[in-house]
Amino acid sequence: MNKQLLIVEDDKEIVRVLRAYLEQAGFHVHTAYNGQAGLALLAHETFDLIILDLMLPDKDGLDITRFIRSQARLAHLYILMLTARVEDTDKILGLELGADDYVTKPFNPREIVARVRAVFRRQQDYSQQQDTLLTYEGLIVDPLRRLVTVDGRKVDLTPMEFSLLVTLLQQPGIPFSRSDLIQKRHGYDYESLERTLDSHIRNLRKKIEPDPGAPTYVQTVYGIGYRLGDPS
Repeated sequence: MNKQLLIVEDDKEIVRVLRAYLEQAGFHVHTAYNGQAGLALLAHETFDLIILDLMLPDKDGLDITRFIRSQARLAHLYILMLTARVEDTDKILGLELGADDYVTKPFNPREIVARVRAVFRRQQDYSQQQDTLLTYEGLIVDPLRRLVTVDGRKVDLTPMEFSLLVTLLQQPGIPFSRSDLIQKRHGYDYESLERTLDSHIRNLRKKIEPDPGAPTYVQTVYGIGYRLGDPS
């Protein structure tokens, strides 16, 4: 696949196992055992996806997530967070800060490989699409170039936010259940609560809606899920 992956994790055994499985799957894997080393690699190298431990001995995964999402040049970077914490608040906080997905330890390394493959499979689907813009009122999305503008203003979305927006834009006015959106965007059964998806939608609204509290683009369909725009 020629995709460059970065693992930032202080448990060397986890790194060893993950690296072996991912390299066997055809990925190029780089590693860092603390936050500072991970940030140094991010500053000088280009990666397609980062597997990031939430709890590191120096800077934690939340600090690194904040940094990544503050850098426009890293907007494309998919963040898969690893966490030993079982509290939903910790997981949701990571998503609110811009993580795209998370896996709770202990985990099966095959699950990580499946999730990583699903990410790049979606990206390949975009690259094979026709060069056609998706538009709705002042919202314009170029799936091929991964560009989003709202009333002429460029908006940087995380990979998951972008993916959800494209799905909704492809069928404006049609309601999607949470499970439908999760399956379409991830390609596998999602382990977490529905609030995970809600966090991504909330972040998306903050970036594209004139008033996130009264959304005009991404609307809630009560008892079902979400839709893009008014069906009328």
